[in-house]
Amino acid sequence: MAIVVKHLLFVKIALAGMLVSLSSGAWAEADPKLWPVVKEAFFAQRPIEDNVPFIVLTAPKRAESGAQVPFSIAVDQTQADANAIKKIYIIVDANPIQLAATYHLTEQLGKFNLSTRIRLETDSFVRAIGETADGKLYMSAIAIRAAGGCGGTIDNDEAAVRASAGKIKMNIEAPASFGSPTAATFIIKHPMRTGLQRDLVSQGFLPAFYIKKADFVYNKKPVMTVDFGVGTSEDPYLKFNFIPATAGTLEVQAVDNEGKSFSHQTELKS
Repeated sequence: MAIVVKHLLFVKIALAGMLVSLSSGAWAEADPKLWPVVKEAFFAQRPIEDNVPFIVLTAPKRAESGAQVPFSIAVDQTQADANAIKKIYIIVDANPIQLAATYHLTEQLGKFNLSTRIRLETDSFVRAIGETADGKLYMSAIAIRAAGGCGGTIDNDEAAVRASAGKIKMNIEAPASFGSPTAATFIIKHPMRTGLQRDLVSQGFLPAFYIKKADFVYNKKPVMTVDFGVGTSEDPYLKFNFIPATAGTLEVQAVDNEGKSFSHQTELKS
């Protein structure tokens, strides 16, 4: 089911987040009152089962940088389980653009276990909402203290940024054990501009420029698709487990919001 986001609700959420910051200073407690508005924007009247034990989130209580916040998700079930999670939305309540990423899962992941980095503009609850094939929703949330991850000013060489954007590093940790969870690491060089950052010299807003999607396949079979948002940190990083049955090739195809494509592959030998 597609997510329908209403512009006026985005405005309400952004203003609410600004008020939290202005009223309480740079470090404002994560505000639970934002969630009903965010939920209405993304999921309308759909019921969501909260505080489920099989979705576990890990993150620092106070991040060193709002631009690079470590965040991990573990789902204690497989695609063979009843009510298996097929899709996970990562939502940051207080960010101007709340949807940080969407993960589309397959049986090749086994029990989903992923580490990444996200952005927080101010203290916020970060939520993982899992969706089943028949549309049931399950949620876990964690409060994180952080600031300044979505806006600010940028001073860099635009030509150099463009030249390096899309360079990928990917590897599979050794030794691999066929038929068992094996860790893969993916990093793609990219500024992941939010559209809310200003050029240091001109003070004008820089347009959004970000990796939009990444498709991972192993031996030509889908492993995971990630829809990235600008709530994902600069130089997107993913470390995830998958279950290789035999030796083969892990491939990724990524595309940015300007339509440029980037690809990379790594071999797993027997």
